[in-house]
Amino acid sequence: MEQNQVTPSALERRIDISVSLADIEKEVDARLKRMARTVKMPGFRPGKVPMKIVAQTHGGQARGEAVGAAVEKAFGDKVRAENLRVAGYPSIEPKDGAAEGTLEFSAVFEVYPEIVVGDLAVATIERPALTVGDAEVDKTIEVLRKQRTSFSVADRAAGEGDRVVIDFTGRKDGEVFDGGQAQDFPFVVGAGSMLKDFEDAVVGLKVGESKTFDMRFPDDYHAPHLAGQAVQFEITVKAVEAPVLPAVDTDFAKSLGVADGDVAKLREEVKGNLEREVKRRIQARVKDQVMSALIEVTPIEVPKALVQAESSQLADNARRDLEMRGLKTKDIPVDPSWFTEQAERRVKLGLIMAELVKANELHAKPEQIRALVEEMAQSYEDPSELVRWYYAQPERLAQAEAVVIEDNVVAWVSAKAATTNKDVAFDELMGNNAA
Repeated sequence: MEQNQVTPSALERRIDISVSLADIEKEVDARLKRMARTVKMPGFRPGKVPMKIVAQTHGGQARGEAVGAAVEKAFGDKVRAENLRVAGYPSIEPKDGAAEGTLEFSAVFEVYPEIVVGDLAVATIERPALTVGDAEVDKTIEVLRKQRTSFSVADRAAGEGDRVVIDFTGRKDGEVFDGGQAQDFPFVVGAGSMLKDFEDAVVGLKVGESKTFDMRFPDDYHAPHLAGQAVQFEITVKAVEAPVLPAVDTDFAKSLGVADGDVAKLREEVKGNLEREVKRRIQARVKDQVMSALIEVTPIEVPKALVQAESSQLADNARRDLEMRGLKTKDIPVDPSWFTEQAERRVKLGLIMAELVKANELHAKPEQIRALVEEMAQSYEDPSELVRWYYAQPERLAQAEAVVIEDNVVAWVSAKAATTNKDVAFDELMGNNAA
């Protein structure tokens, strides 16, 4: 029978430790005496239980704690003496054949790797370049207009972008299927909320007109009883409404928070927000390249214990995310092994970045943290409120500090690597969100 071969880790260490039985007995006695001061037992006042009875009832607990404490101390003394940086927790195994008066153990554990950052001069960083101008502001304002679309009754056939209200009945093999019937059902043609074939069937119909058509559901349709099935729909149009975009005027500016309705101020605010978002997205792209470059030029083995801990943390995060979406995680098992590759990358980057920060004094300075928090606050109606919120709790400020440290590392690596600027289209950088 074939067996899986476990590759030995270069980071694994084994050391032998021994503890004195005499010292353990002294510690057991001391622990029992401390217990005797507060232990309660029927028939005795607190603190008056005879030591013999205390030893009989709590001796096993005291001995286990004493041995554990002695082994922990001996292990700590040994790793400090050998200057070992332990990653995770050791596995303690008892040894046979101990010398008289001692208990001997073997401790198996992993150590942190020695990290020497590779030659970053061979890495190439491509920094996107984009200047926000009138065209980008116009595109964004157009998106804002579409988000505030209203609809008015149209005395014509339905077309792309119209909101329609319909009755429909869907049949499979002549029978109405589950979820296949609705009345006064509204949707916007072309918005993607309905299957394309269904939307196409509505185009060209006027109020009061009906149509029967055949359609096939996609093989990957979310409802299993309909996936890949051929059905027939009958639809009747009850309303056709044309989209009406708001004018870019005083009312429009006020609806977006410009108190005096000045359209020029609106454009300035839009431009400022765009510039911050463009900067953030450019930084994110450069950061991704920097992190990949660090891993590529600094191949290291990472402790399995750290990867397992990180995988478990990522799995916990995934469970919480599912629960926030209203799903029951007990029905959806989340295995930490799914996140092993991601966890290994995160651990590698954490170790490499920690070494870079330590070796090159890339720690976050108070003025850098303040500047970042104030910059993030600029997109809020009352920036000072967000600044106060961050500085109210150390945990929140630590998040900003972590971002600054990352930015310092990115800047340091970018200066060492071959960095070039490349013009990028607005829609491409924004992920078509502004298209």
